[in-house]
This record gives sequence, C-alpha cells and structure tokens, in this order.
Amino acid sequence: MTQYRTETDSMGDVQVPRDAQYGAQTQRAVDNFKLSGQRMPPGFIAAVVQIKKAAAQVNAGLELLEPRIAEAIVWAADSVLAGRHDDQFPVDVFQTGSGTSTNMNVNEVLAHLASGHAGQPVSANDQVNMSQSSNDTIPTAIHLSAALALENELQPALKYLQETIENKAESVGHQVKTGRTHLMDAMPVTLAQELGGWAAQIADNRTRLSALLPQLLCLAQGGTAVGTGINAHPAFAERFARQLSENCKLALAPNDNLFAAIASQDTAVALSGHLKTLAVSLMKISNDLRWMNSGPLAGLGEIALPALQPGSSIMPGKVNPVIPEAVAMTAAQVMGNDTAITVAGQSGNFQLNVMLPLVAHNLLQSVTLLSNGSRALADSAIAGFEVRTDNLNAPLAKNPILVTALNPVIGYAKAAAIAKKAYNEGRAIVEVAEEETDLSRDELERLLDPARLTRGGIQE
Repeated sequence: MTQYRTETDSMGDVQVPRDAQYGAQTQRAVDNFKLSGQRMPPGFIAAVVQIKKAAAQVNAGLELLEPRIAEAIVWAADSVLAGRHDDQFPVDVFQTGSGTSTNMNVNEVLAHLASGHAGQPVSANDQVNMSQSSNDTIPTAIHLSAALALENELQPALKYLQETIENKAESVGHQVKTGRTHLMDAMPVTLAQELGGWAAQIADNRTRLSALLPQLLCLAQGGTAVGTGINAHPAFAERFARQLSENCKLALAPNDNLFAAIASQDTAVALSGHLKTLAVSLMKISNDLRWMNSGPLAGLGEIALPALQPGSSIMPGKVNPVIPEAVAMTAAQVMGNDTAITVAGQSGNFQLNVMLPLVAHNLLQSVTLLSNGSRALADSAIAGFEVRTDNLNAPLAKNPILVTALNPVIGYAKAAAIAKKAYNEGRAIVEVAEEETDLSRDELERLLDPARLTRGGIQE
C-alpha cells in the first residue's frame, strides 16, 4: 500500500505519497484534475525547468537570491533535465487554464531536490518561483518548447524528407507517366516533375516555419502576473532572456509588449496554422503515394511501396500502404489540434489566456507527429518504392489526352473527335490520328511523344 506524508500549503494539510518529490499543490492538482490521463509533454516540462534554472541564475546575479540556494536550484534543474525525475510531473493536461498547477509542480520538485542538495529548506514559491508568475512562465515555456522542438525535431525531419524526395526524383525522374487532374487522365508528366512538386511543398513549409521563429523567440517572462512586472527586478526580463539564450543556444529576447505576450496566444495560433499547412502537404503526398501504389492489378499500380506487414487477417498475400495511411492519420490529428488551438487562442480574457496547457500540449504533439511522420514517409515509403515501368508505359500509348498536342495543328474540334474515336475503339491516338489527318506517321509520333510533351510549350 502507498504510504503518505503530510504537506501543507496556504489551504491546509494534504496527504502526499511519501516518496513523491512534489508537494501539496501538485497533489491537489492530481486529485482535482482526473480528466484525461495525459500529462504535459516532456519538452514542455523541460522548458519550464529551463526557465527556473535561468531565473535562479539571474536572481543570484541581481543579489536577490543567496548563491548557495541558486546553485542548489540550478543543480536540481540539471538533474531533472537529465531525465532522472520524469515520473514526478503527474498533472493532467486539462487543469487550471493558466497552467499554475504545472508551474507549481515544477517549483515543488525543484525545491525538494534543491533542499536536499543545499542542506537547508528551499521555498517553491519564494525562491524557485522568484521574479516569476505562472502567468508569464507558462506562455514563455510555450514559446521556448515550441522553438526548441522546431529547431531540433521538425526542421531536421523536413530537411531529411525533402532531400529523400529529391534523391528519389533524381533516380527515377526520367520515367514518364500519365498526368491526372480530377483523377482523370491528363497530359503526361515525368516522375521528376511529380516528385519535384512534393519537394517544393516541403521546402515552402520549411520557409514558413523559419519565418515565424523570430516571433517565438520573444518571451513573456518579466511580465509576472498581468504584464506590469510586479515583484520582479526592473532588469530581470533582459537579463533573463540573455541567460536563457546562453543556456538553450537560442537568440531569445523579451517581448516588446509583455501585456500582449501574457494576454494572447497569437504566435502559437500562427504556428499551429503553419503546422496545419504542413499536415495538409503530408496528407496530399501520402494520398498520392496510396493512389500510385493502388492495385497491384486492378488499380493504377504505377509504383510498389515497400511491403512492411501483412495487410489482412482474412485475405492472404494482401499488402497495404500502411505508412502513407499512418501519416495521413497524423495529419488529421494535427488539423484537429489546430482547431482546438484556434478556440484556445480566443480565450485570452483581459490580461490572461486561460487555455495555456491545451495550447502547449497540442502544439508539441503536432510537432512530434509531423516530425515522426516526415521521417517515416521518407524512410519507409519514398526512399524504397519501385517504379512499375510497364504500368506507366501502357496507359501512355492509349491516353486520348495526348491529342491535346495536335490542337495547334488540326484544331480543338478535330482533336476531340480523334480522342473520342481512339477511346471508344481502344486504340492508340497515333493510329487514329494517322487515319483522320494528313500528318505523316513520323510527324505524329514526334508530336505525340509523351516525353517531349512533358517539356510543355507549343509542340512544333
């Protein structure tokens, strides 16, 4: 049976598991918020811990905190950042809207660890939380955790995916296939052109995310409760940003308007919008891969994706496009996360947004899903698919849309009649065009060459 100890806060005594490194306020949150079983993301907890570490360093430099206490808090923070106490952050995502419960959870764990290290009591509120409020700490942690996740997870994953697509385009790009609009046959394209479109989508997403990063690097810290900076040293915000920049290797700065930084989550909403756009891109690429792989006999069958696992519990030999399907589902989840963040962003009532934990959780979940999905798509779908050349070439010869190249020579109406006859009789366009026009076979083959048509322009 679990054994307990008694902890006390401003509301009275609370029974806390004896071995827990947190205190009364964390336990109250655990008791009150039994809603989802989901904890705040590790990256977000790490960001809050980084804030506490930098604050202790700055407060010591401002001679507001005893060096021995500051050193103990820094030691405790480093211990948590090393992953030694991951089980000590049990608060549900769906908690008080300011994230105060998570802020106090971190304060209490660091105070408990620091007290043991310093050999004297360290206060969670007065010392670990010095010059801070949940109201500026949690918005700062949202920006910091998102910026770190973008730089360390998502951008490298997108770069890898883009390069994988470009490498695949280089190796199979000479292949010509039937283009499709409205899922119907259209003019031919090369695989280099088709995959090049995917790569450009990923490159554009990388650019959009990079453009938003400077806004993420502007912090609410220093505004404390409502933006005025009450109980914080006048120099705290600037010094804190410099110290956190040094610790985290990012170019952080105080927000120009701390009231806006605390009351709104506009930058988080904007970031979520960019993540949703990336999700749309990944879903488009995933669905293209699924269609191209469809079959293998009764579908398009243009490519064969790597066979990763049996596809049916009843149909032997069936293999499904599992990675594109999984990535499409992650994309759908990111779109849902964006909707929730959009609603949360509207909940900035007067001086404080009150859906901050939801914003933090959904942003970081979206980044993780998109990062992992990008790498899975690169490694387990795009890099290893094989081109089924016969299935590309056979439809090209009978594609009635090739007659489009004859429009400048024989006119749209005559070309349409040839296309209709070729389709109805199941014959190649070049054969019907030879019968219905005065053009020579050599000239027709030159004009209707699919590879030539992929270069665009007027076919002369």
